Amino acid sequence: MSLPRRPLGGSGLEITLVGFGSWAVGGGGWAFGWGPQDDDASLDAIQHAVDLGVNWIDTAAIYGLGHAEEVVGRAVRALPAADRPLVFTKCGLVWDEADHLKEARRIVTPKSVRDGIEASLRRLRMDYVDLFQIHWPDDEGNPIEEAWAEMVKLRDEGKALAVGISNFDLDLLERCEAVGHVDSLQPPFSLIDRRAGRELIPWAHQHATGVIVYSPMESGILTDSFGPERVAAMDAGDWRRAAGAFNEPELGRNLSLRDALRPVARRHDVSVSAVAIAWALAWHGVTAAIVGARSPRQVDGWIGAPDVSLTEADLAEIAAAIEDTGAGAGPAVPRRT
Repeated sequence: MSLPRRPLGGSGLEITLVGFGSWAVGGGGWAFGWGPQDDDASLDAIQHAVDLGVNWIDTAAIYGLGHAEEVVGRAVRALPAADRPLVFTKCGLVWDEADHLKEARRIVTPKSVRDGIEASLRRLRMDYVDLFQIHWPDDEGNPIEEAWAEMVKLRDEGKALAVGISNFDLDLLERCEAVGHVDSLQPPFSLIDRRAGRELIPWAHQHATGVIVYSPMESGILTDSFGPERVAAMDAGDWRRAAGAFNEPELGRNLSLRDALRPVARRHDVSVSAVAIAWALAWHGVTAAIVGARSPRQVDGWIGAPDVSLTEADLAEIAAAIEDTGAGAGPAVPRRT
């Protein structure tokens, strides 16, 4: 199966419009886990996504405190060399080895960048990664320019073919760009969290920086079967239980917006998830979307998104639903040029 691809900014990488997100693959037992996850189910889900044409996997050192990278490495090594997907990972979150449930510190320095890629390569059992990203901005007063200069060195050395940033604001993005080109930006972006559409995505397009958005289904809310009962049944260690989007009054507004997508989904004969992802992909400047899955069945729920071409009437209907429900924040109409 073949999926459409777009260039990731000026990096030289060509990626499918959807990529496999491995946040939940890390399993439980850490501050932002999704609860227990069976490794065999993760391996099956990755294999299924690749079989359906997905050509990149997004992971991070923090996911399962290294476990997701190990599982991704196993999955990639099990594939023939010609079929192996690109691998993207991230650094800059330092966890407490004595207390895995303690929230990681955001330490972004030349040392944490260098140590981060070496540790990730060991867990992945790879010589280089296709994209290496700073996961979150530093919160301990370290100048971003020094860490970003080290990221550029990693690109020059070939340890990463491209380098990017995640969860950065416009000021930090511009400060990095002044040191060396930012190949990619990874912001949260969905029908509920639309804030990156104001400035970040347009800036990235103007500077040949690729944009891979994460959580386009708002971590499960924008799916056909999600409801309050799913929240109640979540594992005690699932980070979503305490998140505002999954609790009232936000949850009710968010689910009302999800329900408003159903007529659009029926017209296109796809899932609500596919419509939510297609909306994110409709924004000018968005390269692709990271979409998570814990099983092959979940992959089947969103794999059709790249083939959904939302009409102007569809987009207007969705924008009206955003206004009517009051869900989320950010511009409601995709920037098309």
